[in-house]
Amino acid sequence: MQKIISQILLLGVGIVPLTVPLIAPANLQAQVSPSSSAEQLYELGKWQAQQQQEYQKAIQTFQQVLPIARKEQNKKLEANTLLGLGVSYSNVGEEKLAIESYNQALSLFKELNDRSREATTLNNLGNVYSNLGEKQKALEYYNQALPLIRAVGDRTKEAITLINLGVVYSNLGEKQKTLEYYNQALLLFRAVGDQRGEAATLNNLGAVYDDLGEKEKAQEYYNQALLLRK
Repeated sequence: MQKIISQILLLGVGIVPLTVPLIAPANLQAQVSPSSSAEQLYELGKWQAQQQQEYQKAIQTFQQVLPIARKEQNKKLEANTLLGLGVSYSNVGEEKLAIESYNQALSLFKELNDRSREATTLNNLGNVYSNLGEKQKALEYYNQALPLIRAVGDRTKEAITLINLGVVYSNLGEKQKTLEYYNQALLLFRAVGDQRGEAATLNNLGAVYDDLGEKEKAQEYYNQALLLRK
């Protein structure tokens, strides 16, 4: 249960939610510039990357955007597209390709001084290495992401990163460290009013106490999580 719940939380670290139309109306296509067409394709790729049945299409879409962004020297679009490719490759289990895309995106976000996206990319790299069983490397990336996230004041991403750290320490058998990170995350989710994150964290805490043999305490946390989901 603990790992599954943490994976749900990890979705928040990937591509940002859609806030603009995916594509322009058909009668406007002839009037848009190549740059705006690329932006529209990127928006389509973001949407596809969030639909399980569209993951492969997302990869194809982002691959169309990338050469245009590079030709126009639009580094922001290039970096965001590489981040999208990383998420999409990871979604289909192509972790090596995900790492390549993330590392390219990371260099560009550093160049652009975009600390928020740099932190997102570091966190996603941590996710990939965690999936590959390279726990120490995952910890390195999460620990690089954490101060950047704190610097930009994104408490939701900070909580997610703390959860990710807790999951790795749990897999390493370091349950007390896991509890420390989960409890920090719980306070942050409550502070921002994120009941979904709070419920997931309470479930994770219950799972740790279950592993420790403290069944009554585990049940308390499970019950708290259940109340939030009603």
